[in-house]
Amino acid sequence: MKPVRAAGGPELSGTSLATFRRQLLRWYGVHQRKLPWRGINDPYRTWVSEIMLQQTRVAAVLEHYDRFLRRFPTVERLARAPESAVLAAWSGLGYYRRARMLHAAARQVVREHRGVFPTSAEAWRELPGIGRYTAAAIASIAFGEPVAVVDGNVERVLRRIFAWDGKPVGAMWAAAERLLSPDRPGDFNQAMMELGATICLPADPLCAKCPVARWCQTKGGGKAGLAEKRRKREVACALALRNGHVRLRRRAATETVMPGMWELPAAKPNGESPAAVLRHSITTTDYRVHVIRTSPRDGQWVPVARMSRLPLTGLTRKILKHFHIIQ
Repeated sequence: MKPVRAAGGPELSGTSLATFRRQLLRWYGVHQRKLPWRGINDPYRTWVSEIMLQQTRVAAVLEHYDRFLRRFPTVERLARAPESAVLAAWSGLGYYRRARMLHAAARQVVREHRGVFPTSAEAWRELPGIGRYTAAAIASIAFGEPVAVVDGNVERVLRRIFAWDGKPVGAMWAAAERLLSPDRPGDFNQAMMELGATICLPADPLCAKCPVARWCQTKGGGKAGLAEKRRKREVACALALRNGHVRLRRRAATETVMPGMWELPAAKPNGESPAAVLRHSITTTDYRVHVIRTSPRDGQWVPVARMSRLPLTGLTRKILKHFHIIQ
């Protein structure tokens, strides 16, 4: 096997590579977070968790994972559900295209494969919404296929270990494949992701706790350590209640962002004090949201009793929860 060589440091091969794998897996066995999708042999649950975790914090996924699986416990149930029900269950996770692709893929698995999931990463990539990372993650974790993964966390670990600030992403995949434990590919992939998520942090890495620090050429430095720049915006939403109804508007199906989702109408503050000021983040933008008690012309009156069946935007769900209108 071709060794993985660090810039100005020792190569990882032979005994050194075996020790690296052993150290990382031992650390993972002791320190991994207890998450509901780990330690199970169920490709459906692994798949749902991987789609939910795309560009979404683990804490946010934990709030939705069990609820989604109670609603759709099998791929057959998910495939039979209308898209609106899937979006309603996904509400609050954002990036709703993921839910639409998950639904489309479930229908394809049931229609073309009689509910039997693919066992290889290559076959998983034939399904809607499944890219290289997701396919490899599912195939290695659920079926033990020796294929490596590279997400943002793994890329950061690799760039720091090998001092590879200028290397293209393709080089990361090649390095990950060579480092991969062929005997425990699923655990190894999860260990690399866990290392990036909990130890090899973007801005303040915990190098003293890193199980593979002896191989690291940057000790937490390099471009991988820079925190992302975030934008700040202020918006206002109108909250109107009447006889058990809330005023909502539905985004047009032709809109590029969250089409078909229900939300509170925008408000134009006229100097009145907001009923609440909430914080909400979407990708790299942090919003300061002023909730104004007013009845806008935009939208329609929707019964609160219907809210659980509607695909609400994450911000709308957060506001309605804050005012105890929904649970």
